[in-house]
Amino acid sequence: MSAEEAYLAQVDHAISDAALDTIFRNARTMRHWQDKPVSPTLLMAIYDLMRWGPTETNITPARFHFVVSKEAKARLEPLLDESNRRQTMAAPATAIVGYDLDFVSTLPKLAPRAAESLRTMLAKDPEKTLYMAMRSTGLQGGYFMVAARALGLDCGPMSGFDREGIDKEFFAGTQIKSYFLCNLGFGVPDSVRPRAARLGFDEACKIL
Repeated sequence: MSAEEAYLAQVDHAISDAALDTIFRNARTMRHWQDKPVSPTLLMAIYDLMRWGPTETNITPARFHFVVSKEAKARLEPLLDESNRRQTMAAPATAIVGYDLDFVSTLPKLAPRAAESLRTMLAKDPEKTLYMAMRSTGLQGGYFMVAARALGLDCGPMSGFDREGIDKEFFAGTQIKSYFLCNLGFGVPDSVRPRAARLGFDEACKIL
């Protein structure tokens, strides 16, 4: 019995083993896609689920632009590294995940008790503003992929794009900066590469 199996035998599951398989164990990064669309309703459902994940002081700085139409894909394609173009053009949808450096503007709604003090502090420290925005967007990006998988989609997260070009093309006139891209859709299961190793508990963790 593996350490994971031993642990799971001792605790009650909040969700089923099948759900854990879907979200984590059997989920793979997809690069080949079925010709099957992803509806706007499903994209909205992903966001509606992931938005409940915690962020620092509830700043929720992540912003998502979904590239779906042929026109939007044509704008995106030249900004991708060559190795990412084919898979991205074949994906039904691509999420541009960005972080909003103007997240302070939403603090009165999201964190009213801390809004004024946080705004004052961040006005003196642009580097902290950047750090907070990137850190919490990283969290939200993870929630986003878990939500997508939980709702039956496959994900293909990637870097490998012209960040300045993406910001100019899709986020002009805002303080949103691109963080990473995530292709979304229904993958071709037998197209995945052999799964790479992961570190075991004893290699990556300590109980102090």
